[in-house]
Amino acid sequence: MCGIVGYIGTQQAAPLLLEGLTRLEHRGYDSAGLAVLGGSGLKVAKQAGRVRALGEGLPKRFSGKVGIGHTRWATHGPANDTNAHPHTDVKGEVGVVHNGIIDNAATLRRQLTDDGIELASDTDTEVIAHLVARSDADTLEGKVRDALASIDGTYGIAVVHTAFPDRIVVARNGSPLIIGVGDKEMHVASDLAALVRYTTTVAHLEDGELATLTATGFTTFRADLTSTNKTAEKVDIDPASYDAGEHDSFMHKEMLEQPEAVERILRGRLDERFGTAHLGGLNMDARETRAIRRVKILGCGSAYYVGQMGASLIEELARIPADAEAASEFRYRDPVIEPDTLYVAVSQSGETIDTLLAVEEIRRKGGRVIGLVNVVGSAIARACDGGIYLHAGPEVAVASTKALTNMFVGFSLLALQLGRVRDLSVADGKRLIAGLTKLPEQIAEIVEREHEFAEIAKRLAQAESLFFIGRVRGFPVAREGAQKFKEISYRHAEAYQTSELKHGPLALISPEVPTVSLVPQDELTDRNVGALHEIAARLGPLVVVTHADVDLGELRADRIDVPRNERELDPILMTIPLQLLAYHAALELGHDIDKPRNLAKSVTVE
Repeated sequence: MCGIVGYIGTQQAAPLLLEGLTRLEHRGYDSAGLAVLGGSGLKVAKQAGRVRALGEGLPKRFSGKVGIGHTRWATHGPANDTNAHPHTDVKGEVGVVHNGIIDNAATLRRQLTDDGIELASDTDTEVIAHLVARSDADTLEGKVRDALASIDGTYGIAVVHTAFPDRIVVARNGSPLIIGVGDKEMHVASDLAALVRYTTTVAHLEDGELATLTATGFTTFRADLTSTNKTAEKVDIDPASYDAGEHDSFMHKEMLEQPEAVERILRGRLDERFGTAHLGGLNMDARETRAIRRVKILGCGSAYYVGQMGASLIEELARIPADAEAASEFRYRDPVIEPDTLYVAVSQSGETIDTLLAVEEIRRKGGRVIGLVNVVGSAIARACDGGIYLHAGPEVAVASTKALTNMFVGFSLLALQLGRVRDLSVADGKRLIAGLTKLPEQIAEIVEREHEFAEIAKRLAQAESLFFIGRVRGFPVAREGAQKFKEISYRHAEAYQTSELKHGPLALISPEVPTVSLVPQDELTDRNVGALHEIAARLGPLVVVTHADVDLGELRADRIDVPRNERELDPILMTIPLQLLAYHAALELGHDIDKPRNLAKSVTVE
């Protein structure tokens, strides 16, 4: 959450910073601002609202070849011009941008106020600028180090100072920062999206690490100023993947990319001869894999819901007890970490702070943890013992689609490999491989019918509240469907097990409350259809996502048929129409689909 950019080199900084912030706006879009160092000192421009408005209102004379920028997701204080970053000290000599939360900000603010400092904003970040300015150190590196010594919390920061116009000092603790190496210029950002147009040679800062950027290079060091000797590496990424192209939104583009994304995650990982999966990145041999007695999956939001789908897959195929838990709650209940449990951390960005802290808690207590992450080299990927990269490609829209689909496929591969070292037969392994191989074509078939779902979505968009229901394999799909609908349409959407309707929720069924129901052709079809009749008897509108051979009788409902696959893989095919329903409902309501209110793509604060 929040986007940071910085530039030092031979070009004017402001246009480059604005371009970088535009590409980071999915990380926060309450306000935005720039600070540049030029011949007349430190110049700051910031305001509430989007990056485009900031660029349009930028003073004509805003020159300087050193600068930092920020797009904000508000934590301390409302979204207004004053609370926007960058923040400065009283004299206007220090400029700071910050991603994270300073836990002891209230104490530091009181101390500064007692010392006669008049604070201009409500933010935690402003204290950093004053602490840097008050340090007696002779170097900017020393001043930043002294300031950070007083701070408790998480941060990714970039600092400039008029007394040191040849450098930017950055530091990381819990919030991502990536250094980009150019030709006689250096960049820094909280996400690759802001860098790829200028360089694909990067270095990821670790927690507790600082760096000095000059036009000719960078150095990395710890708080005691000892060098960490970090070097930059080339990343294999296509800058065009960060552009929406002909699509009106990134979410629409990313939904349509799902068939190709699934093909990528499957490539080279299926062993048809032995009916198993090749997952060398787990760093476990067959003996270690067979010793696993339980699987615990940790994720947040959509990653948590797909983790529930993954737990079901693992229990069915490998016959190992498995469950999913919200990573945000995990470490606060002082969990018992078992040596024969495999922990799985799930995150698109690989930077989700709650999930990262859960991984660190597991590692601290001696547990084995693997990651299902999309971003190569991300913090969670580096912290885990092994893992499965999703290969979904960059995902920019706040609402996850293709990454979630590849998470499900990743869990399918993990369940297949765990099952085949136990009692899953070769025949069943081959059956699942055949099903996985069909997924790209079947997903493409669903997204090609987008226009059908758009008409249903327009009707759903008129409801103030909706239910999403499913049973067993279908319940996590219902939870994910409700999540998508609420986060981009802003309609209240709630998920329940279909079997729980009679235990309370049925009281809310009315002609004004539609229900979206998942009814696969499986062992529970008759019971699911019976529940639909109970809703219809109370005049509740129905949308049924089902299979063509399911008989709904005389039931009045909007019906969405999806292709059948193996029963274990059907949940992901039922998820795709729910993405499209949410998208078209939000479109009908005129919302900003890629940047829903109050949300951000990478949650890097608790």
